[in-house]
Amino acid sequence: MDGTTDQRADDWGPFGQPLFQDPSVRALSRVGVVDVGSNSVRMVVFDGAARSPAYFFNEKLMCALGAGLSETGRLNPEGRKRALSALRRFTHLAEGMGATPLHSVATAAIREAKDGPEFCAQVEAETGLKLWVIDGAEEARLSAQGVLLGWPDAEGLMCDIGGSSMELAELKQGEVGQRVTSPLGPLKLRDVKGGKKGLRKHIAGIVDDLARQMGTGHKRLFLVGGSWRAIARLDMERRGYPLTVLHEYQMTRKSILATLKWISDNDLNELRARTGTSTERMALVPIASEVLKSLLAKLKPKEIFVSSYGIREGLLYEQMPDQLRSRDPLIEACRFAESSSARLPGFGRRLYTFVRPLFNAASPERLRLIKAACLLHDTAWRAHPDYRHEVCFDNATRANLGGLDHQGRVFLGLALLHRYKNNRASSRFEPLFGLLTEAQIKDAEVLGKAMRFGAMFSTQAPDQLAELRFYPKRKRLELVLDPGALDLFGEVAEARLASLAKTLGVETVVKTARIAAKR
Repeated sequence: MDGTTDQRADDWGPFGQPLFQDPSVRALSRVGVVDVGSNSVRMVVFDGAARSPAYFFNEKLMCALGAGLSETGRLNPEGRKRALSALRRFTHLAEGMGATPLHSVATAAIREAKDGPEFCAQVEAETGLKLWVIDGAEEARLSAQGVLLGWPDAEGLMCDIGGSSMELAELKQGEVGQRVTSPLGPLKLRDVKGGKKGLRKHIAGIVDDLARQMGTGHKRLFLVGGSWRAIARLDMERRGYPLTVLHEYQMTRKSILATLKWISDNDLNELRARTGTSTERMALVPIASEVLKSLLAKLKPKEIFVSSYGIREGLLYEQMPDQLRSRDPLIEACRFAESSSARLPGFGRRLYTFVRPLFNAASPERLRLIKAACLLHDTAWRAHPDYRHEVCFDNATRANLGGLDHQGRVFLGLALLHRYKNNRASSRFEPLFGLLTEAQIKDAEVLGKAMRFGAMFSTQAPDQLAELRFYPKRKRLELVLDPGALDLFGEVAEARLASLAKTLGVETVVKTARIAAKR
């Protein structure tokens, strides 16, 4: 390679300098977190130094530590036994995974129970695990930070419902603002007297007080917690929604209210079986539904999103250096995937430069999806060639990727599908295509076919061997080839260029010129 090529190897352009090898980031390559909640006890081990790390291990046990707490003032005895057993298991597993020391938090049930300190001492004596018992405001802050892990610029109100409490936190300009806690957890509300009427009155009074403290002018509401996720999954079922990924699932007040009525009109066991919801979780849904109805009536948010990220992800976010927090979670996750799974790591940013002229009018949001697609374009190469297009689509739509809404997932998946296959007719993914407009579907196809063509120059870098020049008004696509790339432009490459031109509805012109010398 000449001097120009060497210089460009250090020019990361729109992607920024990689952080994977930075010591402050490598320290987060495997982090274990334990969350002892009022309803469940869970351990998550995060893996990878990306801004959106993968879930290496994720296990929970529904212990219901907070059941009966309002009446007895003590932890549920059976729940204590089950929680202690789970924590013994988790500490042994964490040691084997290299995920120690574990970062452990305990929330409402432990902090409110008379025997909470005794339980913490027993846990430490038997497992060596020291539980960090946090107050409601700290619980709200950590849960809100979990939302920021997926939405770095989140604006609105975070609402985290647990078994014994519910927290609200204001999110503004990527920071956590005012926070408040409340006793609106379903396990605690089960002990309220007066039947359904008494429960609704009790909830309404607390929600009124929360609204006075937090205000009612928040456009967005971010829902965190298992009960909210269960309701969102039921909303998908009622609507016949084709993509059952809960993270960043968007709902409207009208849709939720229709779903809450639908839940009350149907048999819970039947709904549980249809959605795969646990018996323990479904038992709390009716009470959580009453809380949500009251919240929506008082807060009146215009947009409602589900966040699968909460307190555990907030603990991880807490440890991230500022330089990592500021990165786009989608792009960082895709870069990490490319570095660990692609045949030619680093080729994605070259490919982005190559296809970029086709999208000169694209919005910043569309450009980040194009970057993500270019980084992921070769990460499924180990799959059988006949199924790579399907593997790519499944990975994009189902993977744990932060900063990616459902339309973005399908756009990304469709672009990667066309990276490996020209035709999408009769695809089993067709129901998902309906989440996109016709214009978005065409853009995804253009991107996929452009990547498919650019991959023909993968011996070095497509942006040094060839250049695309797109003139949409003249309906003309020019391919400028470096003389050294003429042998690479064979019959298969010609066919792929023709397929791209057909999708664009343009004619092609092929020229030769020195590409690398110009850059």
